[in-house]
Amino acid sequence: MSIRIGIIGITGRMGTLLEQAVPASGATFAGGIGRGGDLAALAGAADALIDFTVAATVSHHAALIAASGTPWVLGTTGLTPADQAAVAHAAAIIPVFQAANFAPGVNLVLALAERLGATLPAETHDAEILEMHHRQKIDAPSGTALGLGHAIAQGRGVDLAAVMQSGRDGHTGPRETGAIGFAALRGGQIVGSHSAIFTSATEQITLTHHALDRRIFAEGAVRAAIWLAGKPPGLYGMRDLLGL
Repeated sequence: MSIRIGIIGITGRMGTLLEQAVPASGATFAGGIGRGGDLAALAGAADALIDFTVAATVSHHAALIAASGTPWVLGTTGLTPADQAAVAHAAAIIPVFQAANFAPGVNLVLALAERLGATLPAETHDAEILEMHHRQKIDAPSGTALGLGHAIAQGRGVDLAAVMQSGRDGHTGPRETGAIGFAALRGGQIVGSHSAIFTSATEQITLTHHALDRRIFAEGAVRAAIWLAGKPPGLYGMRDLLGL
C-alpha cells in the first residue's frame, strides 16, 4: 500500500507541482486544501502532510497537525522565533521534516559551506551570501540564504545572529572582521540562485547553486514525506534524508 500524502496550500504555485509529484513518486494523493480548508479532515485522510503556505499560518498548523498525529513536512520560510518554537513543540509529539530548500544539490552546498566555514579562518576570509529570486518572493534574505549563513556560522562556532550583516546602505564604515554578509536581489521569474563567497586578500572561493525548475523542490518534498512516514517524533531535515 502506498503512502497517502496530503497537500496544504494546494492552490499555490508549489501546490500544483506537488499534486503532480505525488503520483509520479508512486505515492497516493490524499487531497489538498487551500486557505480556510479543513486541515483536521485532511490530516485524518493522510499518512503525511506537505505544507508550503505562509509564515503566518505555521503556529496554527503546528498545533492542529500535532494534535492529529500526522507527520508534517514543512517548507514554509520566513518564520519568527515564536513560529519556530511552535514547530519544535510539534516535533516533540510528531515527526516533523523542516527544510528551507528541498533540492539535494542545495543541501550539498550547505554541507560544503559549513566545511569551508570551519576550515577558512574568519580573520582572513570574509564570507558573503548573495541570493536572487523572482519578483513575487515576500521574504528576504531567503530561507536558503539564511541556511547558508547558519552553516558557515556553525562551521565557525558562532551564532549567526551575532555576526549577520544584511542590507548595507549608506556610510557603513569598514567591514567587520568575522561578519557574514547578505545581499538579496529580486526580479523576473528566477526560481532561485544562491552563492556563498569566501574572499581573502589572496583568493576567492564561490559555492553557487542555480535552481532551474521548481519541480526540484516538489520532488524533494514528496521524497521527504515518504521518508518521514513511520519515523518517531523529532525534527528532521535534508541532512537526515541525504545521510550528510
